[in-house]
Amino acid sequence: MNQLLRHPRTDGDVGAGAGADGGPAVGAGPAGTTGTSGASAAPDAERVARALLSRLGEPGDAVIGRWLARLPAVDVVEAIRAGTVPDHPGLDAARLSGYQARLPGPDPETDLKRVRHVGGRFIIPGDTEWPSQLDDLGDGRPVGLWTVGTGSLRLLALRSVAMVGSRACTAYGAHVAGELAAQLAERGWVVVSGAAYGIDAAAHRGALAVGGMTVAVLACGVDVAYPKGNAELIRRIGVQGLLVSELPPGEHPNRFRFVLRNRVIAALTRGTVVVEAAVRSGALSTARRARDLNRHTMGVAGPVTSELSAGVHALIRSGGATLVTDAAEITELIGAIGDDLAPQRSGPVLPRDLLEPPVARVLEAVPATAEGAPVERLARQSGLPPDEVLQRLYELSSLGYVERHGAHWRMVRRR
Repeated sequence: MNQLLRHPRTDGDVGAGAGADGGPAVGAGPAGTTGTSGASAAPDAERVARALLSRLGEPGDAVIGRWLARLPAVDVVEAIRAGTVPDHPGLDAARLSGYQARLPGPDPETDLKRVRHVGGRFIIPGDTEWPSQLDDLGDGRPVGLWTVGTGSLRLLALRSVAMVGSRACTAYGAHVAGELAAQLAERGWVVVSGAAYGIDAAAHRGALAVGGMTVAVLACGVDVAYPKGNAELIRRIGVQGLLVSELPPGEHPNRFRFVLRNRVIAALTRGTVVVEAAVRSGALSTARRARDLNRHTMGVAGPVTSELSAGVHALIRSGGATLVTDAAEITELIGAIGDDLAPQRSGPVLPRDLLEPPVARVLEAVPATAEGAPVERLARQSGLPPDEVLQRLYELSSLGYVERHGAHWRMVRRR
């Protein structure tokens, strides 16, 4: 079974008896010759096979996903190599030929060594660090995830929120994204975005600025700084946060990989906030993915004259997103029930707001003219009996709201 994964070692490889991620070497010999049982070696073989599959198919390949739901990754690779695939949904001769054409080139052990060299790792379903919410993607679930940075991805994702938006954002959008990310980080939330220019970068920087945790889901290998203008930011995320990608080391992005990357951002987090997005924007695809996955989708309103906010406004107007204006409103939606409530917004409380309803009704009836009005007229205006009106007028007089002027009552004129 392991023969199909065996590749020649170079002088720089780990020593004999050591596998791709520090365990027993895959293909080093029969079970037991490395000092471990076959059961303990099996997970390493699965990891190597999944590392290879991450190069054979593009992210979100549903055919490979359906295949892996039926067979271990090692058997999937063996079937591709042999070209003897039984009735498999969606797998035709052309697709199988495409997999086989890619098969001779990749060396999964080299990829695993390469990610370890930059301080990373390759996590797969079944690992304690694997975020189970990615299983919501069904057949499009990642084969595995290449990561660089600190912390457990599974634990970080439990309390995370995605923030996405336009690359060519306005100063307003960048400011709002940075402020929201900083507020969320200070509340203990992990900010997830895509490390692109614009809103993505502003969100990452906002979280980093307050010493918070942030995760960047890349459309390239975790050892590739893209875009180059964000190279320092990506380096900082790899040190202070976490870099994540479905693509193996050295891979570069393309237009389709950005779109496919968005589904991981949506599935990984508790909810997605769109800060700025035009009517045709990749950020909206993340929001739609989040909505389809039953995640909370939120939008930040912008100027009605801004084309970069038109997509967000349309999303909110259609009911596809909830309007949010600060971190408290975001966490109220995605946080624990009863624990992350946003404060009730209200204007300043005036003294007259504290008056009992009958007293307030009488005060509303008193005219703001110099001559005032008699009790009978105030009774008609307030709908209360004259005796009660008179009683309330004296209460109001004690509070300094009204004064008696002969038979009439009038408002106290304040300087």
